[in-house]
Amino acid sequence: MKLSLGPVLFYWDKAQLGNFYAEMSALPLDVIYLGETVCSKRRAFSLDQWLGLARELQTCSQAQIVLSSLTLIEAASELSSLRRLCDNGQLLVEANDMGAVQLLAERKLPFVGGPALNLYNGHALGQLLDSGMIRWVPPVECSAALIGDVLEQVRDMEREVPEVEIFAYGHLPLAYSARCFTARAENRPKDDCQFCCINYPDGLALSSQEGQPLFTLNGIQTMSGEVSNLLADYNALVACGADILRLSPRAQGMAEVVSAFDRVRQGEAPPLFVEGCNGYWHGHAGMLKVEEAGLC
Repeated sequence: MKLSLGPVLFYWDKAQLGNFYAEMSALPLDVIYLGETVCSKRRAFSLDQWLGLARELQTCSQAQIVLSSLTLIEAASELSSLRRLCDNGQLLVEANDMGAVQLLAERKLPFVGGPALNLYNGHALGQLLDSGMIRWVPPVECSAALIGDVLEQVRDMEREVPEVEIFAYGHLPLAYSARCFTARAENRPKDDCQFCCINYPDGLALSSQEGQPLFTLNGIQTMSGEVSNLLADYNALVACGADILRLSPRAQGMAEVVSAFDRVRQGEAPPLFVEGCNGYWHGHAGMLKVEEAGLC
């Protein structure tokens, strides 16, 4: 089992990003994803700076470095940046929308199919395999049973199953919108947001009327209120056919998270209970902790 570090989904400044990746480079990670996936207005790093960071990480880490594309393309300038990303000539790209898939397929380049691609059956997966996809990150709402069914459909089609990377830790990215919810929360127009996302390094928490964590607002992205944590489900992840577990960055405590997953993959028994939700993995409402709800 491999461990990957997903792209930073929140808006951090250049110093915080630099310090974070300096810390991560010393950890037992097999894949590190770099790049801005949420909002093109976030320019702590330019594409050239992301490429420079990739080169630095390649010299001080054994991890494979992958560039992640923007998820929602809304302007010609963003499409131009996407073309530059696909033409980087050095690194594998994670495609997070079908525009990226098309550009990479036209260039006959292999790519990672990101979690924002809506792939829910073997035939859809087959289309992306034909386009050059070599690794699949299922949508975060997919259960273990659904992922197993999709992979079985691929085998029934006598196709080679791609690498499977499961989103195993972090706030789940649930939806994207042309509207910026963080700007709206601060009564700012999207066109003059003042980059207010930077005030919320782990997103803006949104609770229900009962005070229960409901969502996390992250610019145009709506995320889960609770952190998803599949560490206690490690054996089921192996049985499902997962090759890589994705750990999505948070502002604090990521070294401890990586260490916990690493110890379990090295043979330590998975914990019976962990902080966070795992409902989607078990085919229930995503916000549930199925152990506490008595559903497993």
